Amino acid sequence: MRLLTAASFAALVLSAPSAFAQDQDGPIATATEATESVEARNAREAIAYETPLPRGAPEQDYPLVAWCAALVEGHIALGRTLTGADDLDREIMRLGALEATDFREALRIGAPRQTPATRTAAQAAEAEATARWTPLMALPEDAARSQAFGLFFGLPGRCEHAARRVRENITTAPVTLQQAGLDEMGQPVAQ
Repeated sequence: MRLLTAASFAALVLSAPSAFAQDQDGPIATATEATESVEARNAREAIAYETPLPRGAPEQDYPLVAWCAALVEGHIALGRTLTGADDLDREIMRLGALEATDFREALRIGAPRQTPATRTAAQAAEAEATARWTPLMALPEDAARSQAFGLFFGLPGRCEHAARRVRENITTAPVTLQQAGLDEMGQPVAQ
């Protein structure tokens, strides 16, 4: 998962302060082609697709990416309402914006290949995810909105893989755990 939760982000900040030293802004790849083998990426993808999605998340890749984008954008919008946002909050919003941009770009690239029904499903998924933030945005107390902002635990790992699959027009099924050489717990199978 590329979007960091508040807890994992805090751990990252405390354990690796140089993680913020970037040459350029852009989506932050947790594993790039240069550093990750196809087998390793397939293993991560198999685990992500075998992990159940949260209630309300669409199963189909294109609507899922729209749902993921809307959740991240809602989290950022909530963060922008905070009068007491600190540096960590602002960094989480900045990273979230990069992630949302990546999702939106995948949606843009993949849109021409989608059926009208799939595009409609994506719009419905986006509206549903956006609506989840409405009651939190309406909270009058800054402290309550801040607490809600801090409780967002990020996105399912499948979001990252679904965006890549949409962007790259991958229409074959993801590899299974067995095909990736993993057991049902995501551990390597002894050979």
